[in-house]
Amino acid sequence: MEIYNILVVDDDREIVRSLAKLLEVEGYQVYKAYNGMEALDILMERQVHLILLDVMMPKLNGLSALMKIREKNNIPVIMLSAKTEESDKVLGLSMGADDYVTKPYNTAELMARVKSQLRRYFSLGAASTGRDENILKNGGLSLNRNTKLLQVDGEPVRLTATEYKIVELLMSHPGYVFSAEEIYSQIWQEDAYGVENTVMVHIRRIREKIEITPKNPKYLKVVWGIGYKIEKFE
Repeated sequence: MEIYNILVVDDDREIVRSLAKLLEVEGYQVYKAYNGMEALDILMERQVHLILLDVMMPKLNGLSALMKIREKNNIPVIMLSAKTEESDKVLGLSMGADDYVTKPYNTAELMARVKSQLRRYFSLGAASTGRDENILKNGGLSLNRNTKLLQVDGEPVRLTATEYKIVELLMSHPGYVFSAEEIYSQIWQEDAYGVENTVMVHIRRIREKIEITPKNPKYLKVVWGIGYKIEKFE
């Protein structure tokens, strides 16, 4: 059984200690950091499979650290914050977070989210029965399920784990319109209530990465009042 390495980043040492203990009981290897700069240093030196990242920290806050992380790495990042405003959550997700948990959090729920993100990220390249099933092609888009690589007109595009899963879902059903609730329930595997903003933020980020003109998209289309689809090309 593979042991996953999780980096816990929070300026509150008691929170780091308690989270580390919970994670270690679940069988994870834990690295600890107390600000964004320390987190970036650890990422350069260690293999990390998931990050629990606090927002409000000295030296380099969580959002700034997230921007730096996303320049080179697409591993799952779960933001932790005492801020409960929807705008704060949307901002975190728009900057590349895969999930956002508000404090005080339910520890059982947080552990479930950790497991869900790891399962989602590392199952994306699970072996299939044939080459054709591993590679999805549509127009200039090519998605390799083994390498978790998306290419647009032959150029690789870096996606976060959540963005990848959304693209995989839509490309697996070209032309099919998914509502925001359907996308959320399949990707996050949770009940979907009031999730339009969360899904919209991820859709916008994907568009910015795959479309030449995001405001006039070729591939990722909005069907107003219904949902989202990947346009089908022969």
